Amino acid sequence: MEMEMKKLGFGTMRLPVLNQEDPAAVDLEQVCQMVDTFMERGFTYFDTAYMYHKYESERVVKRALTERWPRERYVLADKLPLSHLKEEADMERFFREQLEKCGVAYFDYYMLHNMSRSYYKTAERLGAFEFVCRKKEGGKGPQNRVLLPCGC
Repeated sequence: MEMEMKKLGFGTMRLPVLNQEDPAAVDLEQVCQMVDTFMERGFTYFDTAYMYHKYESERVVKRALTERWPRERYVLADKLPLSHLKEEADMERFFREQLEKCGVAYFDYYMLHNMSRSYYKTAERLGAFEFVCRKKEGGKGPQNRVLLPCGC
């Protein structure tokens, strides 16, 4: 059965921090409270990305969401960091690292991040479109979605 997704999502690009000079110093206690409030109000969609908060956002998602709430209660989206891809093998490496950092076995949505003309060429050259389609076909998640592209 597919989970109903409300029209409000929880983005992790700009989380509260303890030190304004250090985007990686996320205020975990406050984020946990925010996640709990969001979930308790019936919302389910969370969005993160590899580069957010100096590469710490996915770990924050793990500590504030995935270690604290049952997997079937939320929808999680992440993004393949096109700007960091140098060779085809990087896609699988990033994907596995992101799953581990988020503490999940699958993503409900997995997007190509920061699509632009130059990154489109990278995505095409490395087979990123085919990669995410293969992840969708071989996915373990109940919804098993892949969205293309994401220009966030």
